Amino acid sequence: MEPGRAEGVTVSQSSGVDRLRAASMADVALLAGVSSQTVSRVSNGGIVAEKTRERVLAAMAELGYRPNSAARALKSGRFQSVGVLMFTLHNTGSIRILDTIAVEAAAGGYSIDLISLGDPTTGHITEALSRLEQEAVDGIILILEAHELLEHSIAFPARVPSVLVDSQSYDDRISVNADQKQGARLAVEHLLDLGHPTVWHVSGPTETSNAAAEREQSWRDTLRSRGLVAPPVLGGNWGAESGYKAGVELAANDEVSAVFCANDQIALGVLRAMHEHGRRVPDDVSVVGFDDTAESSQYWPPLTTVRQNFKVVGETAFALLREAMLGEAVEAGLRLVDNELVVRSSTAAYPGARAR
Repeated sequence: MEPGRAEGVTVSQSSGVDRLRAASMADVALLAGVSSQTVSRVSNGGIVAEKTRERVLAAMAELGYRPNSAARALKSGRFQSVGVLMFTLHNTGSIRILDTIAVEAAAGGYSIDLISLGDPTTGHITEALSRLEQEAVDGIILILEAHELLEHSIAFPARVPSVLVDSQSYDDRISVNADQKQGARLAVEHLLDLGHPTVWHVSGPTETSNAAAEREQSWRDTLRSRGLVAPPVLGGNWGAESGYKAGVELAANDEVSAVFCANDQIALGVLRAMHEHGRRVPDDVSVVGFDDTAESSQYWPPLTTVRQNFKVVGETAFALLREAMLGEAVEAGLRLVDNELVVRSSTAAYPGARAR
């Protein structure tokens, strides 16, 4: 007869388990013929003889026992949960970074507690951070989009390490992001190297987005480095409609031969405007986007664009957070991930150079 089991008696009776209540650790110990301490070691991944472990796991399965993760967390101080705070679920880059973080978290045995925050003001961020701390997370990743967010005005939880996915560098915070300035420089230099006398820019929302502001500033700086004065900026948000409106204005200007768009959606609108107004791409006008979204290779013509490595950004952010959660010293500062220029069919040599 198995230890702890009376002959001819059902499991529920021998274990003393009332099926109307959840099984306890003591119930599992009785059924498996081991001590409660052994059941605890199995639940927490401790060292137990393999045959004993199998017997305990079989008893857990038979009784439907689930270890009390909250109790384990209180004992260990670890909750195996990571909080992620985002401003929007509609941004391509943020979603792809979140996807990578979720994969990395799952691989490390962590769950994700996600808060999408529509209002980027510092008071709302502080409130959301406080909520995550109360929900017992081991660490927090903030995927920021706000322009010139003042880190010192946010109340970060003292006990919970955090990593920012943001282009800005903070003196006492860990942050990581794709190098927006490097990516914009690749785009503008590509167009100038094709012989275009200057490059026009259709911008994103620079007042609310660090990425848009840094791409615009890098466009200006790159032109200046070549001794050129930046033309007037057009656009103002991330959508294709904004790109189309700017594209209509650009298509009417015969001096426009090269356009750098702040993202691929804007470029889509610019391409449509050029087609509708008889400006051939790339024969008359070259267009470059930013992000390398999944659809950009299917635009007509296929779009030359800057590929951000969102996967590396997400992996780096989670790796840094995990080190901090494990108590390792992680140096504050910004880690930048380089971008790649993907050349497709929407760019070509300056028409004037071809005519000569």
